[in-house]
Amino acid sequence: MIRTTDDGDLRVVTIDRPEQRNALRPTDLEALDETIDETDTPVVLLRGHGPAFCAGADLDSVTDLDDDSRLPDPEGFARLGQRVADTIESSESVVVAGIDGAARGGGVELALACDVRVATPRSTLGEPGVRLGLFGAWGGTVRLPRIVGEGHALEFSLSGRVVDADEALRMGLVSRIVDDPRRVADSIAGNDHRSLRIIKQRLRDRSPDNERFEAEAAGFAELHRSNVDAIASSRRD
Repeated sequence: MIRTTDDGDLRVVTIDRPEQRNALRPTDLEALDETIDETDTPVVLLRGHGPAFCAGADLDSVTDLDDDSRLPDPEGFARLGQRVADTIESSESVVVAGIDGAARGGGVELALACDVRVATPRSTLGEPGVRLGLFGAWGGTVRLPRIVGEGHALEFSLSGRVVDADEALRMGLVSRIVDDPRRVADSIAGNDHRSLRIIKQRLRDRSPDNERFEAEAAGFAELHRSNVDAIASSRRD
């Protein structure tokens, strides 16, 4: 179940299956994809309800992928998770992963797709799929080495071990350890919304460098024209 609460410039999206540690079934992934896709607030906080952020894929669903006609086949399930992660990454909103408690497997992968990842001191992260004969296939093999480097990505994924918040920070899996992730999302939402959108676009751009430089200059010019009065006021202050 996916719950949403809008509070001004912030939408809080909560994965709400605490009794299953917020593990995601195909229907939950579809709902999450739709929720993020339709969001028009400048900032989204993605979090879990209860003692876990997200335990990843619901194992009952994973077990039945080849046997239950109501479920996608294994490749389709992987592509569904990839689609949700892509929706998060490409959203015009800045998406903050508020990791409080356990993040495992697909939960880590969805967090990797977010623009900002913060953890509380009690958070733990792991990719335990290797122990079950699986691996992170919701875009994890692409995003993880991009974010933490190939060496950390290989060791983290091949060992299946769980890291605490401090080690996740040292690896670069998260950028900060905070008591309340909502405060980070609120602080970002307090910035200029057009700047947030353009900064995300520019930092997410995978085009050749010369094209990115041109787009950067154009984006700066767009913001300057829109905010020249505010810039002048700030200079006077």
